[in-house]
Amino acid sequence: MGKLIYHGHSFTELKLSIHTVYIDPFIEGNPLCDITLKEAECDFLILTHGHADHYGNTIEIAKRNNVKVIATAELSYYLDARDVSTHAMNLGGSFNFPFGKVKLTLAHHSSSTPDGAYAGDPAGVLISTGSCNIFHAGDTALFYDMKLIGEMCKIDYALLPIGDNFTMGVDDAVKAAEFLNAANVIPIHYNTFDVIKADADEFKRKIESVGKKCHVMKAGDSIEI
Repeated sequence: MGKLIYHGHSFTELKLSIHTVYIDPFIEGNPLCDITLKEAECDFLILTHGHADHYGNTIEIAKRNNVKVIATAELSYYLDARDVSTHAMNLGGSFNFPFGKVKLTLAHHSSSTPDGAYAGDPAGVLISTGSCNIFHAGDTALFYDMKLIGEMCKIDYALLPIGDNFTMGVDDAVKAAEFLNAANVIPIHYNTFDVIKADADEFKRKIESVGKKCHVMKAGDSIEI
């Protein structure tokens, strides 16, 4: 058993046994975030890609907490050069960490660091704890290979962007949930800025109409997983 805590935009915290894992810790500049940078504490940190609204406060959090950042190779090497401890991975690869198994999946998007450096491919993140499988899609368009992800792993919780413009919108994210065959779906990456406004209640209605559970979470909300 564990806990999933949503901190606004795509910033997700997982409390798994004795370990706390951050995904895409966008705090400063995130008007929805419910915690301050000084309050940010974790044991591991995972990045889906290098854009500022996902990369966020990675360097400050990693250095202050002396934690390892898990990221695609190019993004990992970028952080290495800034004295951040990393574990480099790439798409399709998996590795067993103390909190569970991490596999990086495809994501159809782009990736660069806040200063414009090349950051390799974007990724989705599949975390298997032994009792629960969590899929954080990162920023992505809808793509048919999501069916393969769902066929090869029973996904208990899928976090999917719905904000449109830069990622999937509501209807594409509903289809993604069907492809993934996720038991529970959580909308992310919406309403942070005007350009990604979306109706989470509409998303919830459409998700439930295809027989799945939807958890619309405000920053600071948590669910048991």
